[in-house]
Amino acid sequence: MRQVAVTEGDKVSAQIQFGYEVHAFGLGDLQQLVDAVTDEQVAAQIEIYKSEYEVSPALLADAHQLKMLKNEARLELGMYKFLSDGGFGAFTNCFENLTGLTNLPGLATQRLMSQGFGYGGEGDWKTAAMVRIAKVMSKGRSGGSSFMEDYTYHFGAVDQVLGAHMLEVCPSIAAAKPRVEVQLHTIGCRNDIARLIFTGVAGPAINISVIDLGTRFRMVINEVDTVKPPQELPQLPVAKALWEPRPSLAIAAAAWIHAGAAHHSAYSQGITAEEAVDLAEMAGIEAVVIGADTTVRNLKTELRQNAAYYHLSQGL
Repeated sequence: MRQVAVTEGDKVSAQIQFGYEVHAFGLGDLQQLVDAVTDEQVAAQIEIYKSEYEVSPALLADAHQLKMLKNEARLELGMYKFLSDGGFGAFTNCFENLTGLTNLPGLATQRLMSQGFGYGGEGDWKTAAMVRIAKVMSKGRSGGSSFMEDYTYHFGAVDQVLGAHMLEVCPSIAAAKPRVEVQLHTIGCRNDIARLIFTGVAGPAINISVIDLGTRFRMVINEVDTVKPPQELPQLPVAKALWEPRPSLAIAAAAWIHAGAAHHSAYSQGITAEEAVDLAEMAGIEAVVIGADTTVRNLKTELRQNAAYYHLSQGL
């Protein structure tokens, strides 16, 4: 997304530090592959959707909704070929630039994540890479990983965070079989878009934000406990997860802000905070964990000490 500094960063420094490359392509390169998808391939993909998700007969009988679902099938197949042919493990996009495409990918992006690709919204390549890394680290384990965002907050006896995004949350974290719905999307573009609706499975999880501080990278990790929502959320037609941050929303939010973490994160129930710290140490970057024993005072002290250490470690 244009003019969102938190999703940017030094791509050359990231390649040196982490070993991955970040490339940019015009949508015309993707459009050619999307347009080359045949009607027969789309029909076969619709059958996969019907077998793996709840797809209502009413949706399939409605010409407009079926067309929107076919749009997603065509986008998914074209994007999969583009990513596979290029040898790419993750991707991002910009909902302000969709020239040549039918709509912002919804179901297509969710399914590509479920197949192991990392994703970050609004040009957030650092989160896209982190989602991919979390998926690789957790391969063969129970517990999924997804692109995520703090969507809204619930203040009550126990303060909670509702995590979601416009369309793109991975079904690998779903508590039950997702259902396909076609709903109006109004952010960046106004169009009916097919997406998977589900709630994240309850259990411990972590949110990871990798940020570029200008002179180095920092990984911020918040341990959370995902819970079952006390009621349905019929006015929120996107996939979501409800969690309680450790040690509390008030402390975790303050610590997250002090640490400079972003509004996007890589959410994972497949790796632990300790394993994320191991990754940061292997990459030679700072790791800050917000957990059950975190206090804002101690975290601010830790950040100051880390700043001195990482500055001095580069040599005077």
